[in-house]
Amino acid sequence: MEGFISKLVADFEQGNMTRRQLVQSMALAVVAGPGIAAATPGRLQAAATLSAAAPWKTVHLDHISYAVTNHVRSSAWYADLMGWTIKNQADNQTTLAIGDVGEIIIRNSRDPATATGDGPQVTGLVNHISFGIDDWDKDSVKAELTRRGLAPRDDFQDGGFESYHVKDPDGWDLQISNQTMVS
Repeated sequence: MEGFISKLVADFEQGNMTRRQLVQSMALAVVAGPGIAAATPGRLQAAATLSAAAPWKTVHLDHISYAVTNHVRSSAWYADLMGWTIKNQADNQTTLAIGDVGEIIIRNSRDPATATGDGPQVTGLVNHISFGIDDWDKDSVKAELTRRGLAPRDDFQDGGFESYHVKDPDGWDLQISNQTMVS
């Protein structure tokens, strides 16, 4: 897989594919898994082109759903740190509005004993979630995160992109940045 990804990056750097084709090909590689090494970049680009031909355009983030140990604690943490608004709170989940970007649903973990269905058990992992904020001042952001006891980890800086990573109450990696990395 590593060699395959390196080939995609090299093709992008040499101008043989667009940024969109690179991202789509990498996304398809992640979904396809280790067997992707047998595929050719041309086949992936063709598949990416098909997926780009959808009859609709994504215009906003609908929601992200986290499984946590205590949805009340985690939703209060996010509302306080990120300025999100709690829309509703039930026995096992809280929905927060992320301005006019979308929503996040924070829910208590589901008991595997009550799960139904014939599909495979979910084994995926969210590496981190990144949100850009306005009025970015690197020193002020770090000072506020430190004041909250969050031990911000400085991330790489590339072409004006700056960010910090912190952990939420359940250990999720939250990246807070000055802008989006995709242009």
